[in-house]
Amino acid sequence: MQTATLFDLPDIQTLQEAPAAAAPAKPKPKRTSRVHASVPLEPSTTVPDEMIRDADWVVISSSGGKDSQAMLSYVVRRAKALGMLHKVVVVHADLGRVEWEGTRELAELQAALAGVPRFEVVQAKGADLLDRVEIRYGKLKTKAEEEARERGEDPAAVKVPPAWPSSSARWCTPDAKRGPIRTLYTRLVAELAHLVLGRPVRILECIGQRAAESTQRAQLAEVEINRGASNGKRTVTTWRPIHAWSDRTVWREIARSRLPYHPAYDWSNRRLSCVFCVLGCNNDLVNGARRVPELAAAYARMEVTVGADFKKGLSMREIIRRAEALEAAEGPAARPPAGTAMAEHVGRAMTSKYRARHAALYGLAA
Repeated sequence: MQTATLFDLPDIQTLQEAPAAAAPAKPKPKRTSRVHASVPLEPSTTVPDEMIRDADWVVISSSGGKDSQAMLSYVVRRAKALGMLHKVVVVHADLGRVEWEGTRELAELQAALAGVPRFEVVQAKGADLLDRVEIRYGKLKTKAEEEARERGEDPAAVKVPPAWPSSSARWCTPDAKRGPIRTLYTRLVAELAHLVLGRPVRILECIGQRAAESTQRAQLAEVEINRGASNGKRTVTTWRPIHAWSDRTVWREIARSRLPYHPAYDWSNRRLSCVFCVLGCNNDLVNGARRVPELAAAYARMEVTVGADFKKGLSMREIIRRAEALEAAEGPAARPPAGTAMAEHVGRAMTSKYRARHAALYGLAA
C-alpha cells in the first residue's frame, strides 16, 4: 500500500481556493398548529336536539343553494320545537362577482321567511377569487424560480404549478368561506363575554354537505369537533344535518318549507354558489357561460395570465365554445317554467302545491 507523502498533499492555498462542497439545503420546518387543551377530541353528543340544547349559538352556513335551504328549514324546525330559535344565526359568505347573481339576497330572504332572527354576511378582505388566482400564480412562480436557482437550473424554464383551485387543492374554500366565517365566531364569543360560563362558548356550526355529492364528502363524519376552529374561548362542533339525504329528500324538504329556491336550478344546474366551480359538472359550467358570458370571458383571460386551464382537461375557452355552439344551434334559451327542477324530483302534483302555497303565504312567484 503506497503512503502519501507531504508532497502528495495539496498545499494550504490550494485548499483555500477549492470550491467548498455545497451544503445540503435544510428543509424548512413545518408549521404545526397547536390545539388548546380545553378542546375535546370527540363531541359529547351526536343527538340533534341535545346538540341544539347544549349550544350557545347555532350557526347555519347558507350559500343560498338547495342543500343549504333544506338544511336551514330542517334545523330551524327543530330549534323552534325546542324553543331555541333565539340561538340561531344564518351566515352567508359573499363571494362577490364569481357567485350567481342574487344569491346573497336569496339567502337573506330564505332566513327571514324561515323566521330566523339574525342574518350575517361575511366576505374575504381584499381580492376576490379571480384576483387570488393571479396572486397565487405570482407566489408559485417566485417559489419555483428560487428552487430552480438553488438547483443551478435556468429559472426562466421552470414549470409553474397550476394556480387554480382543484379537487385536491381547494384553497378557495378556506380563503373565501371558512376564514371569514371564523371571524363571525369571534364576534359571537365576544357577545357572550358578560356571561360567566366557566367554560368555552359552544358553537354548533351546521353545514349542508351530503354524502351523495362525492366520495370525499361521503367519508365525512355527520358530527365532529372542528379542532381547527376551536380554541380556548370556543368549542366548535360541526354538524352535517342532511349528510345522508338524497336529492329527492332535499327537494321534498324545500317543497314542505315553501321557501323559494334559486332559478339556476330550473335552468338545470346541479350546484349553486360560484358560477364556475372546479367541482361543477360540465353542464353547470356551460350553463354558466351562457348566462354570464362576461364572467366566463374574465376566467378565460385569467387562464392566459397564469398559463393553465381553469379545470384540468377542460379550459374556459372550451366551455365558452360549447356555450356559443348551443346558442347558435338553439338560440337564446328561454327561461324554463318555475318549479321545473322540483318537479323532476318530487313530481308535478307536489310542485303545484308548493307554488300555490308559496304564492299565498309570501305573495312571491315560486
